[in-house]
Amino acid sequence: MFGTTALAAPAPGKHPLRQTPDYVKLAADLTPAVVNVSTRKSFKPARPQSSPQNRGNRDPFEDFFDHFYRGIPEHSQPQTSLGSGVIISGDGEILTNYHVIADADEITVRLSDHHHYKAKVIGTDEKLDVAVLKISAKGSLHVAPLGDSDRIRVGDWVMAIGNPFGLERTVTAGIISAKGRVIGSGPYDDFLQTDASINPGNSGGPLIDGKGEVIGINTAIIASGQGIGFAIPINMVKSVLPQLQLGKKVTRGYLGVKVQMVTDDLASSFGMDEAKGALVAEVTSGGPAEKAGVKAGDIITEFDGKAVRDMNELPRLVAGTAAGKNVHLKLLRDGKTIDKTVTVALLPADGEVTAKAEASSIGIAVRDLTPEYAANAGISFRKGVVVTSLEANSTAEAAGVQVNDVITEVNGTKVATAAEYDKAAAQLKTGGTARLLLKRGESSLFVAFRIP
Repeated sequence: MFGTTALAAPAPGKHPLRQTPDYVKLAADLTPAVVNVSTRKSFKPARPQSSPQNRGNRDPFEDFFDHFYRGIPEHSQPQTSLGSGVIISGDGEILTNYHVIADADEITVRLSDHHHYKAKVIGTDEKLDVAVLKISAKGSLHVAPLGDSDRIRVGDWVMAIGNPFGLERTVTAGIISAKGRVIGSGPYDDFLQTDASINPGNSGGPLIDGKGEVIGINTAIIASGQGIGFAIPINMVKSVLPQLQLGKKVTRGYLGVKVQMVTDDLASSFGMDEAKGALVAEVTSGGPAEKAGVKAGDIITEFDGKAVRDMNELPRLVAGTAAGKNVHLKLLRDGKTIDKTVTVALLPADGEVTAKAEASSIGIAVRDLTPEYAANAGISFRKGVVVTSLEANSTAEAAGVQVNDVITEVNGTKVATAAEYDKAAAQLKTGGTARLLLKRGESSLFVAFRIP
């Protein structure tokens, strides 16, 4: 016979979110604050036109119809889409995803009491994929309280409410599966992952914790997966919400660096015990980081008192910092920890681009980069050593080092000629680790490798 073991109830005062929520009460309390968002946009279908080049291959009836319809205006065909939203203020402000209402000519919000209202867009942030709408509703509105997504933990119970496939007021439940997910949707990815069922139409709806507070905005799914949904942490939304509510363009902080991941090999080359931080591959000329004395090869481990565990965290921390604020940086340089103070600037319109880390290895032939070689290769001329060939099946080739990469440093030693490169390469020891700084196009990146 199989027996059962009774589980002790959580002790009073313990983490409240780990207790199984009363989903019935949560659904009753929060469903009235969730709305259906439908949009309508115009779409003009393209009609093939004849031309001298393709006329010989056309059906003769096409020429007839072209002549018949010439001069008749093409009519726009409406496109519609459905999503969700959550009421965040008593005067009719609604939070949803930007992609739900993007390019819409008309937005309609339907409340849980089935009343319809035309909505206007107050503010949008395409990079974070959020938008604030406004309706003028009759009577009082049910408002969902915004919580603290930093408190939520992997394994905590959560509930999603929305309109999947147009099925209004659908409630699903699950847990937080992971935090800090980067799914390639934008520069500030930091998603909560949940196994609460999320489907098309849930976008813009709330993810709710066991206390009945919104801790995320449901945003994305993996189409081929099951139980894999993603929500924007509400704390990220709250960082830009005041600007959205005032209808202002969202502004972000700017540091002026291109960073890459610290791999195990790179960490070893820098004498680090573990791979952590954001490696500075390039410092923007005239930017805040350069003015503060930050250099390529520095590893940023702390920003404004917050630990930087990997390169993906730094852009989010910088973006959430007000322009003009003096921020303390902690860096690793030449095996030593140093402190810098940087004045954060306003992010330019085109934003910062982060350099991706790549593994590399040796097995490369080089030569001095000359103006003639640069012109023939179609690359920018600069002082440095250009990669002219790679050994077949070498680790360098496998790792992604490319012909026409320009090497500017070997293990921290600047090289401007092939002779300087050879001298620096001669210092590399078998079994040790080498680090190169490469220039590829207009971007810089470090690569590290163990010497065979």
